[in-house]
Amino acid sequence: MRPKKHKTTGSNDLFRARLDQIINLKHELVLLAGKIDWDWIDGAGYAHARQFKRHRRQLRTLRSRLGRIIRDVRRKVEGQDALEEAFALPLSRATQIRSQQQRQRGWKLYSFHAPEVECIGKGKASAPYEFGVKASIVTNNRPAPGGQFVLHARALPDNPYDVHTLREVIDRTETLTGCTIERAYVDKGYRGHDAQNPRRIFISGQKRGVFGVIRRELRRRSAIEPIIGHLKAEGHLGRCYLKGRAGDAANVVLSAVGHNFRRVLAWLRELLCLFLLPLWRAVAIPAPLNWDS
Repeated sequence: MRPKKHKTTGSNDLFRARLDQIINLKHELVLLAGKIDWDWIDGAGYAHARQFKRHRRQLRTLRSRLGRIIRDVRRKVEGQDALEEAFALPLSRATQIRSQQQRQRGWKLYSFHAPEVECIGKGKASAPYEFGVKASIVTNNRPAPGGQFVLHARALPDNPYDVHTLREVIDRTETLTGCTIERAYVDKGYRGHDAQNPRRIFISGQKRGVFGVIRRELRRRSAIEPIIGHLKAEGHLGRCYLKGRAGDAANVVLSAVGHNFRRVLAWLRELLCLFLLPLWRAVAIPAPLNWDS
């Protein structure tokens, strides 16, 4: 099963090649792979059922099979410089996947085709981990006439600690908007932050120094959660189709821009209805006739 000859499109630095450009989807092995129960092979059902001995046995079987494939490919491409250069990167990634352990320290490869993917600990019972790239989103606390807009969006590669990103995010937001941030409301992950003016940073659940307007604005901190949900569902923040870290950075910005455009269009739609409704009433309702006796 030889790969198809890749056609140069001039956008190799950002867009990933489609699967049908890499392999022949009508090949016998590809059709056979679609009929295999991969959940049973990788032992995911055993781990879900807390049958860890059987799960580890399945992992050993998978590692043995992957090792056989790696050695077989190396034997067949040995002595052929062009094939060795073509298979150098896939073989190195396959070797990394085979050798890495669950609780090892340092860098790990989570995706064969997207090595920039990272494991992000969420701390939630339903989804303790997410795989992707961390992003920072800033919105206005007081809703504008068109709704809540995204003021700043940026991808944060290498999975940095949240408290080490707050100062830079605030500075970039003030530079982008041209306005000084009076008060910032963040979640509990930013405890111990290094912002320049820590007295103007209020953390969710904080009691000291929270009263009046600050208390009302702190209650609206959770309003950013549905904004993130819209960015993931209606935008492409939940799944990035662009290549590499440059694609991740562009995807976050484009998702935020798309959300702001949707808010502007919704506001213009309501404004247009306010203008058209009196005109429609004037045209649809006929004027009363005056009868002369």
